[in-house]
Amino acid sequence: MSQKQNTKIIVTGAAGYIGGAICIELKKQGYYVIGVDRRYQNHLKPYYDEFIFDDFVSAASYYAIVEHLPKAVIHCAGTSLVGPSMTDPAEYYTNNVAKTARYLKILKEHSFATKFIFSSSASVYGSPDATFGVFEGTHINPISPYGQSKLMTEQMLDWHSKAYGMDYVSFRYFNACGAVANGVHGQEPDATHIFARLFDAGMQGKPFHLNGTLFNTKDGTCIRDYVHVTDIAKAHILAIEDNVKGIYNIGSNKGYSNLEIFTMVEKFLLDNKFIDKEIVVMVEPAREGDPAKLVANYDKLYNETGWLPELTINDIIQDLSDWYRSDNYAKKRSLDAHPS
Repeated sequence: MSQKQNTKIIVTGAAGYIGGAICIELKKQGYYVIGVDRRYQNHLKPYYDEFIFDDFVSAASYYAIVEHLPKAVIHCAGTSLVGPSMTDPAEYYTNNVAKTARYLKILKEHSFATKFIFSSSASVYGSPDATFGVFEGTHINPISPYGQSKLMTEQMLDWHSKAYGMDYVSFRYFNACGAVANGVHGQEPDATHIFARLFDAGMQGKPFHLNGTLFNTKDGTCIRDYVHVTDIAKAHILAIEDNVKGIYNIGSNKGYSNLEIFTMVEKFLLDNKFIDKEIVVMVEPAREGDPAKLVANYDKLYNETGWLPELTINDIIQDLSDWYRSDNYAKKRSLDAHPS
């Protein structure tokens, strides 16, 4: 048995899009993976050594900490959409902040040496004026309850580190996208991210709703930094294995506008005969809480770990295509349409 097979990692939110991809990468690297989630995904079963079908602040979840004394907890559980946070902020402060505080208390009391790796977000920056990319030291000013809940958790971690010596890493994800290669794992059916909405619109013959065309950008649509979910997962492996601590951006240092993403995905679907006509576009007002431009600078993570985004925008689109045509996705859509 390798040393890693004795190295136990707890992943909260292990059935989710990013959490699932992290579990897959952990198993690929030989770790012992304990997943925690209120949902269960059959296609992810091979990537858990143990699975706790419960909330991450449940007795069963707490017991896993005491029983296993994991080398790291990768905390992906939480509520994760900007738009809904504007109308239901209480859910975000409860699920993302208050519950995480309770979980950290258990770690402090029972597994002091565990490293805490937190799924944060670029939304903590708000709408920065950053022509050459957003650095970790860029002024933070979240403009949504979602972004503020992530920032509050980062602040909790910083004080836990100062007061108790807790070892932590906070990864500020920019726009996670793509799918694990060969249709292994990807976005949920009817996911709200732009790539998912475009594939759904094209392959189901539905209109695509384009949010905002009056941003101060080259084509009027907002610009985002897209990073493959597998590249994100690999950064978490480095966080476990390397002596890194603190806050890091995970992005690609490249920005694409919504209109550019639309054009690339539509062309791919047409060229590969997945659709036989152009996608109908319906222009909608910009969503409250959406900045015009958000692009990462990931130099800090590269300088300290050597991490680089290996997968391109074309890889993202190809892997998404494989996911949306996979048996795993078809089964998930069928289960969602006919729940037991």
